[in-house]
Amino acid sequence: MQEEKVILVNQKDEPIGLMPKMEAHQKGLLHRAFSVFVFNDKNELMLQQRAMDKYHSPGLWTNTCCSHQREGETNVEAGKRRLQEEMGFTTQLDDTISFIYKAPFDNGLTEHEFDHILVGKYNDIPDLNPEEAASWKWMSLEGVAQDMQTNPGIYTEWFKIIFDKYYQTIQR
Repeated sequence: MQEEKVILVNQKDEPIGLMPKMEAHQKGLLHRAFSVFVFNDKNELMLQQRAMDKYHSPGLWTNTCCSHQREGETNVEAGKRRLQEEMGFTTQLDDTISFIYKAPFDNGLTEHEFDHILVGKYNDIPDLNPEEAASWKWMSLEGVAQDMQTNPGIYTEWFKIIFDKYYQTIQR
C-alpha cells in the first residue's frame, strides 16, 4: 500500500506540492489538515481516545477525528471520509475557522498544519474502528476546557491548540 501523501501549502493555504505524510511530519513542513468537531443536541463535543497502537499520541483524548485532505478533495469531503473511517458514521459538516499551528513531538515528528475546523451534529453512538479509536465520550466545552487545565497530559498536543482556538472563537 502506497503511503498517504499530504498537500504542502504556503501561508495562504495555496497548494505548492505533495509529499509522503511521514516525510512532511519529519521535516515539519506546512501542510493542509482538518479537524472535525461533532456535537450532539446538548452541545456536547464527541471526543475520541486514540487507539493504543497509534504511532504517536496513543491512548490520548482528542477531537472527534482529524486527518489530511487528499489531492482534489474538499475539506468537507475529506472530513466526511475520515469520520466514516475512524468513527463509523457521517454527518453534514460545515467548514468554520482555519489557522496555522506547529506542535513538535518527542518522537521527532512535527505537526505543522494549516488546519480547517469542520463542525457537525450527531446524536447516535459511533461504530469505532479499533485501529483508529479505543473509546469515545461526550463532554461539554466547559468540561473539556477545565479538564485540559487539570489533566493536560491525557490530551493530544494538537487538540489542546485547536480546541483553544475554536473555544476562543465561539466565545466572541
